[in-house]
Amino acid sequence: MIQRVTSPALFPPPTYSHASVVEAGTKLAFLAGSVPLDADGKLVGEGDPVRQAEQALGNLGEQLRAVGSGFEHVVSTDVYVVSGDPAVLARVWEVVEASGLSLGPHSSTLLGVACLGYPGQLVEVTATAVVPE
Repeated sequence: MIQRVTSPALFPPPTYSHASVVEAGTKLAFLAGSVPLDADGKLVGEGDPVRQAEQALGNLGEQLRAVGSGFEHVVSTDVYVVSGDPAVLARVWEVVEASGLSLGPHSSTLLGVACLGYPGQLVEVTATAVVPE
């Protein structure tokens, strides 16, 4: 069971929770960073952080299915975007919201970073999810 918590003493987050609590004994999956590569290892959406976010989230969905979970069971994400522009980060966050992850809503951190692992990569998403029985 996932308990999603938003503290009334803090500024209300728009589409995420401040914390997610998971009961002891629950099976968790800690997923590697989902990247914007296709099944052949080719970068999708060169120069386009929105398209790369869509691909990374599609890949995250595949990772979740592989462990028997889904977006509704994600408790936490970190979303990395190669940009210092808040408007670019906001556009990527709109893709996260549209993916279904915010329906929980899960706990998340959105970060602007200088560089990611693959040439041309602009977006990466890590996640922790409950694997339902």
